Amino acid sequence: MDSGLYANAGAPQPFSITPSSAGYLGEVAKWGKFLAIIGFVMIGIMVLAGLFAGAAMSMFLPQEAVGIAGGGFLTFFYLMGALLYFFQVLYLYRFSGKMQDALRLHDEELLASSFANLKSLFKFMGVITIVMLAFYGLGMLFMFLGMGIGAMM
Repeated sequence: MDSGLYANAGAPQPFSITPSSAGYLGEVAKWGKFLAIIGFVMIGIMVLAGLFAGAAMSMFLPQEAVGIAGGGFLTFFYLMGALLYFFQVLYLYRFSGKMQDALRLHDEELLASSFANLKSLFKFMGVITIVMLAFYGLGMLFMFLGMGIGAMM
């Protein structure tokens, strides 16, 4: 159908990174590394908060208010959040570090590896977003079903 559109295009030409593009990528890599380091610190805080929040919840609240698995659930929730955040921060850190090395050494393999980590970061974030939207959709469905059943009683 569109075969005539690209008939005269010829073979794809290799392209190089211009100095201004290299400057932008270097700036992105610096900020990415900064955000990744802050992210690793936040993951550490999340893990500590998860470990101590469950214990504190069990210690300070009456057992009836906490329930059987209340403190353990909170710890599990924090640790799972830290684990999911860890992969995003790791991909960002790898992207940034390899991008800085690629620009400094003018190494195309490092550049390709850097972009592969950026692709992995966006793919991971996309999958997490789809899963969260599915959970929100199921939550709304159960909420409306509950309202409907409650209205019938």
